[in-house]
Amino acid sequence: MRNKPTFKINMPEINIYIVIIGIISTIMIFYNLYIGCLFFFGFIYIVFHNWRITNVRRKEWTKYIQNLSLDIDETTKKAIMNLPIPLCILEFDGSISWYNNKFCDITQTQDLLGMNIDSIVKNLNLRKVLNENKEMYTDISFNDRDYTVVYNVIKNEQGKSAKYLMMLYWIDKTDYLQLEKKYKDERNVIVLIQIDGYEDVLKSASEEKRPLINVEIEKILTTLEVNSKGALKRTSKDKFILIMDKQEMKKLENDKFAVLDAIRQIEHGNNLPVTISMGIGVDGDTINENLKLANGALDLALGRGGDQAVVKTKDKFVFYGGKSKAVEKKTKVKSRLIGHALREIILESKQVYIMGHKYPDMDAMGAAVGIYDICRSCDRPANIVLDSSNESIDEFVKRLNDSEYYDDIFIDHDEAIKNCTRNTLVVVVDTHRPNYTECEELLGLSEKVVVIDHHRRGVEFINDTVLLFHEIYVSSTCEMVTELVQYIEDDVKINKLTAEGLLAGISLDTKNFAFKTGVRTFEAASYLKKVGADTIEVKKLFNSEVKDFITKADIIKSTKIINENVCLAYSTEEMDNINIIIAQAADELLNIKEVEASFVLGQKNGKIFISARSLGSINVHVLMEKLGGGGHIDIAGAQLKDVSLKEAYRMVQNIIEQYIEEED
Repeated sequence: MRNKPTFKINMPEINIYIVIIGIISTIMIFYNLYIGCLFFFGFIYIVFHNWRITNVRRKEWTKYIQNLSLDIDETTKKAIMNLPIPLCILEFDGSISWYNNKFCDITQTQDLLGMNIDSIVKNLNLRKVLNENKEMYTDISFNDRDYTVVYNVIKNEQGKSAKYLMMLYWIDKTDYLQLEKKYKDERNVIVLIQIDGYEDVLKSASEEKRPLINVEIEKILTTLEVNSKGALKRTSKDKFILIMDKQEMKKLENDKFAVLDAIRQIEHGNNLPVTISMGIGVDGDTINENLKLANGALDLALGRGGDQAVVKTKDKFVFYGGKSKAVEKKTKVKSRLIGHALREIILESKQVYIMGHKYPDMDAMGAAVGIYDICRSCDRPANIVLDSSNESIDEFVKRLNDSEYYDDIFIDHDEAIKNCTRNTLVVVVDTHRPNYTECEELLGLSEKVVVIDHHRRGVEFINDTVLLFHEIYVSSTCEMVTELVQYIEDDVKINKLTAEGLLAGISLDTKNFAFKTGVRTFEAASYLKKVGADTIEVKKLFNSEVKDFITKADIIKSTKIINENVCLAYSTEEMDNINIIIAQAADELLNIKEVEASFVLGQKNGKIFISARSLGSINVHVLMEKLGGGGHIDIAGAQLKDVSLKEAYRMVQNIIEQYIEEED
């Protein structure tokens, strides 16, 4: 409803009326003396009366204010004396000049006048208060209670001089802090648990023992659930979720997550140790936020190598457990587990033979030398099986033979076969195919074969291995061996030349870090550089002769473009290093615009070598597999026997055209 407008007339003060009357009486004197004088005397009376009334009122108001001040002072004194908050007044030297009853109660002392506050309560920084022009707060503990002490400096006027005092208010916040602590201790904590390398651990044990491993894991985690007064739920075959209070989580932290050690003690015939990774999300605003924090913590635990617990809050991480580092499939857990198992197998062996594939390249030779250094760190004799060198590794082999560190490192086929026994450890690197190995006969003589490879699995495979490290997503075998060196044990040391061989192998298979290069690849290269690898010396390992450049130029000249995006080329020259030259030519052909894949053929000693490269859109592994070869999606190869170069060229061309038709 609308309000009606109101009109208010502001009347002027009485003094204005008196002035007006005075002016009017003065004017009237000029017109009528008698009447004017009468009005003037009336004006004088009004002025006197107004002065007298004003004076009386001023005296009454002053008296009222004085009485009110006295009442307030008296009330203030009583209020301060009976204040429910402890209060004391100090001189600047710390002596107590006044206090109330509550202060006596907290100090449990009656006569406090003149005593110095430092003799009663420690940790009061009075000097700091003097340097501040504002209220200050200090939290202290006194007589098993927690207080916030408020400092306030007051000025007391005493004539011409002034005296300064400090008032200390003692606010008891013990109950609040206890309630806050209880609230924080009872907040939910989410723990995500994952069994590291679950499938590999189970496969490392006999089939009848695998259920025992599962039972033991669940038993330990159930004990953790009971002890932490939490709730445990298995979400998949290798993952669990545990919800507990923060107070119980702190107990786990105080014990340094002893459950990690308990899990590691599980042994039921498994060659790989059982370990878990734990991600703990805590102090999130909601349960959902704690779950996100736990997921991030678990990812970090796995990325650091597993076998550890990571506690994550919104602003920090805390790590407990393993010292391992990290995998492309999010974790390097498998590298650590394989490293641990490989060390145990090496320590159980009296002799170790290491071999790569036939016509070894720097990836195979670098990885072999890396395993050799691991064996030396384990104080076990080792040899690399190599019948003859080739141009791709000649420079590196020469450096190895010239170094006293690698004295008698190489052994030929005949001597290896002669000395190999059932207990000899044979480590195969950079291949998993028996007929591709340097000396296939050793696989039949030894019952302890370890395979370390990064190529896609083909039809042929080395069976009955005691340890298999096969990761197709890794850039090179040298990268895998570098990770083993890092995570196998802290005391494993490698020679500078070994580091350069490993770095050369990584550079070769990644085409100078252009293909199949992940975060792990750069971490491995960084580690090798840190332990002494010289990149200039690595580059020298790949220096070529002038005739090699001319051959590559002839190959590029022979190139045929298929479907506008596939290059097919060949070399008629028979050279010892033709397999290296055609590989380099295949890499060069990928520099042509719109070319997605390249295939280059060469011949040597009655064999046809094929190198295939791709930018990823064409799966060259599938194509080479049809010719009995293999490799990766973007780098692959094959070897053909009993066919001419012309026939092999036609076979490759037919396979390419067939692939294109199927894709269309």
